[in-house]
Amino acid sequence: MKRQHLTTHITLIALATLMLAATPLRAETPAAAPSLYDRLGGIYAIAAVVDDFIERLLVNKTLNANPRINEARARVPKQGLKYHVTAFVCHATGGPCVYTGRDMKPAHAHLNITEKEWQAMVTDFRKTLDKFKVPRKEQDELVALVGTTKPDIVMAEEKK
Repeated sequence: MKRQHLTTHITLIALATLMLAATPLRAETPAAAPSLYDRLGGIYAIAAVVDDFIERLLVNKTLNANPRINEARARVPKQGLKYHVTAFVCHATGGPCVYTGRDMKPAHAHLNITEKEWQAMVTDFRKTLDKFKVPRKEQDELVALVGTTKPDIVMAEEKK
């Protein structure tokens, strides 16, 4: 009797093991696509790109021709600007940062930024992204994301 009990016990263990092996412990779900934040390399990569980008903007002749931009630069230290732009990009691309800066419209309304100045900024942004070898797909997504702020930053052209 003991032998039959032992055989039954071993058979049940073997059967249970086979059933567990055949049944997934958790449902297989497709992994979520990585966020733009992750594809850009996270906060350190974003901060490095922003640092280079802001340095380019500070010497951009088209932007420097706008006296209101120069006045704003005198009031806002470049380190503060870099911090806010980094937090903005981190947040907007799906990262963990919280942007605490001002809304785009009131922050830029007094600067009278023109389409030409916007395009100069985008050109410098692309140069920085190229320097850091950001893939074209991520560049395009990032430029499109930044482009959503354009209506709040670029002044409306006066009708003639």
